[in-house]
Order: sequence, then C-alpha cells, then structure tokens
Amino acid sequence: MAHDSAKRQEVRRRYVTDQQPLTAAATLSDVSYSTARAWKAAALQIGDDWDHARMADRIGAGGVRELTREVLTEFVPLFSSTIEAIRTSKKLDAVEKAEAMARLADAYQKVVKASGAVDPSVARLGWAMDVMRLLAQFCAERFPQHQDALIELFEPFGERLSVEYGNG
Repeated sequence: MAHDSAKRQEVRRRYVTDQQPLTAAATLSDVSYSTARAWKAAALQIGDDWDHARMADRIGAGGVRELTREVLTEFVPLFSSTIEAIRTSKKLDAVEKAEAMARLADAYQKVVKASGAVDPSVARLGWAMDVMRLLAQFCAERFPQHQDALIELFEPFGERLSVEYGNG
C-alpha cells in the first residue's frame, strides 16, 4: 500500500519530536514497521538522519545537562539490578563475581566520566566512581574471598556517592 508524504512526515515527527520508538511511531501512524524503517533508511541516504534529528530535538528541549542526567537516571537502576544479579548468582564463584564487578564498575565509571564532560557535578561523581572501580579491581586481585561483602556494599555506597558527589 502506497502512502503519501504526509504519512511519512507523521512517522518522522512521532519518532523525532515525540521520541517514540520507531515501532510505536509506525503503529501509531498506521504504517508497517518495515515501511517506517525503509523511510528512515531512505531519508538517511539523502542526508536526513532521523536519529541525529531526534538527538538534537532532545538536546534542544531540555539541554545537554538534562539529557545527561536522563541517561544517568536510566543507567543507575540497570547498574543496581545487575549488582543484585551478580550478588545473588549461584552460578558464579567468588573470582567470577570479582571479575564481573570489576567490569561493571568500569562501565559505570566510563558512563559517569563521559557525563562529567558535560556537567561538573557529574565529573565529581565520576572521580568517586573511579575509586570504586579501582577498589573492585584491587579486591579481585588481592582479596577475592571478600567479593560477596564488597558487592553487598557497592550498591548502597554507590547511592551514597550519588548523593554526596552527584548533586554539586
């Protein structure tokens, strides 16, 4: 079924301005997902990058700082639930938990550090998270038998760091 340009613009608006996932933008506009995906790809070929426009719209609406805080707000619960999954895992031994914690702390530190380039209060939190990453690595190398205790402390201490360093 052929659609007019108004329908294509409706899908683009829902995706870019309304921040809908492409699947939802297509459904709400009564267009198949494959059609919406093809339109998005065709637009990119002629220089209309819907993803770039979407990001610019988000930045324009709330500013870079607000977008950075939103990314961190979405990342922190994921980080916490992953810590809990590692902590309660029966499949991982102490060394595997230590390695997983070190990788997770490294990922968290990178996200916070990148965010700190935008917001100085986040930069302070990034420094604190870097210390946590170093502690996780140190514990993994020297005291793997204490990983369960460290994991138990990381989540509440990470929240404390967010309060102490994240609010400027």
